[in-house]
Amino acid sequence: MSMHAALKAEKRVAHGKGVARKLRAAGRLPAVVYGQGGEAMSITLDTADASHLFHNISVENTIVDLTVEGEGSFQTLVREIQVHPFRPDVLHVDFYRLQKGVKVDVEIPVNLVGTPIGVKTGGGILQQITYELPVKVIPSKIPESFDIDVEGLEIGDSVTVSELTLPDGVEEIGLEPDHTICTVVMPRAAAADDGEGDEDVAAEGAAEAADAPAEGD
Repeated sequence: MSMHAALKAEKRVAHGKGVARKLRAAGRLPAVVYGQGGEAMSITLDTADASHLFHNISVENTIVDLTVEGEGSFQTLVREIQVHPFRPDVLHVDFYRLQKGVKVDVEIPVNLVGTPIGVKTGGGILQQITYELPVKVIPSKIPESFDIDVEGLEIGDSVTVSELTLPDGVEEIGLEPDHTICTVVMPRAAAADDGEGDEDVAAEGAAEAADAPAEGD
């Protein structure tokens, strides 16, 4: 089930850095809507409303119902948010216009569910390698997240892309089938201790061999 949010916007005619600075000073955020065969449209948003929304949604996979005064409503995805290099100020936003039934490329968060057996009983550590999965999906079927059950993982086990079941509407994942999503590993200290034990055994064996009398003595 797709997640939705809403924003109101006004169409913008004037362009340029000077215009953008004046808009921001007036509490308006410059933005653009493009894609799916439609002409690019320059717009402005209420800066406070937009900033609040972007801090409270999963930007990569939330459909934003954008209502532009005098132009109608559009279903969009946020494609880029430009932020000031030194301050947490949003400078510009790119929205991608969606078309019903036409698949789009989005990033879906990965959510690991449960605690692996290898962590509970073996003292292992669960390492998450991949936090988002790039997928091609129908807009109305964009999943909130990929929830992966990891409770059955032992130390040394892992989950790869090939083991995932694609939700309804998701056509493909843009990663190799053997790409690792998560794995359960032994703590470094324990691994180092095991290595030292092996070295001690090898050293003892070498010493015993050296002390043994040679044949014929």
